[in-house]
Amino acid sequence: MEPSKRRLLSGIAAITAGAALIPVTQVHAQSQGARPAIGRGDPGKRYGMLIDLRRCVGCQACTVACTIENQPPLGQFRTTVSQYEVSDVAALEAPASLFMLPRLCNHCAEPACLDVCPTGATFQRDDGIVVVNNDWCVACGYCVQACPYDARFINHETHAADKCTFCAHRLEAGLLPACVESCVGEARIIGDLNDPKSQISRLLREHESALKVLKPEAQTQPRVFYLGMDEAFVSKVDGNPALRTLLTDDGKEIAHDH
Repeated sequence: MEPSKRRLLSGIAAITAGAALIPVTQVHAQSQGARPAIGRGDPGKRYGMLIDLRRCVGCQACTVACTIENQPPLGQFRTTVSQYEVSDVAALEAPASLFMLPRLCNHCAEPACLDVCPTGATFQRDDGIVVVNNDWCVACGYCVQACPYDARFINHETHAADKCTFCAHRLEAGLLPACVESCVGEARIIGDLNDPKSQISRLLREHESALKVLKPEAQTQPRVFYLGMDEAFVSKVDGNPALRTLLTDDGKEIAHDH
C-alpha cells in the first residue's frame, strides 16, 4: 500500500469515533482542492445508454465480456443481467414468463454516490461518466450504500470501490464498451446525448413515451434508459446492496461482498 494511502487510512481510523459529528459534505469539500487531476473526458459530450429489453435474451454475453475486459475479482461484476420469473396471479395455471433486466451503473446526472464520498475519490467526468480514483478511495462503503441501483461493490483486490465506467478507456480509443460490442441482440446502445444526430438521441426521440428509468423517485436522473420495461419493475427492483458469498463445492468461502 502506498504511504499516502496508508496515512489516510490511519487518519480516518483515528477519527472514526467522532465522524458522525462532521458533515460529509464538509469533508468532501475539503478534499476537492487536493484531489489530483485525472481523466475528465470531453466536456462537449454527455454519454448515456439505452437498453432495448425487447432484444435482450439474457445470454449474459455482456457480463462475460465486461469481466474479461475489466478483470474484477472472482464473483464480482460491473454489469449483469437479472432474470425474473413473472406469472399472472389471476391465472396460476398459465406458464410463467422470464423477464431480463440488465443492471449497471446508471451514470446519473445527480449521482447519489458523489456527496457521500469523504475523500472525493468518486467523481463525475465532464462527459458524464462517474468514476473512482483508487488512490483516494478508502473503501468506507458509503457510496455502495448510497447507490439506489446496487451498482457498486468493494473490490477485494484493489480494496477500493468498483463499478461500471461505460468502459471509458475504450470510448476514448474510439471503441464501444465491451458489453455493447458483445451484445448478440444489439440491445445496448451507447452514445452522446448532446449530439442530436447520434443513434441514442434519435432513439430517445422516437420512443420517448415508452422509455423508463429505474427508481425515478430517487431523483438521481439516471442516464441509462430502458425500452420495453414493465412499469412493475421501475421502482420495485431491489436497490439495497446485495450480500453475496461465493463458496467452493465443499462449502469453503472464496469471496464475500456487499
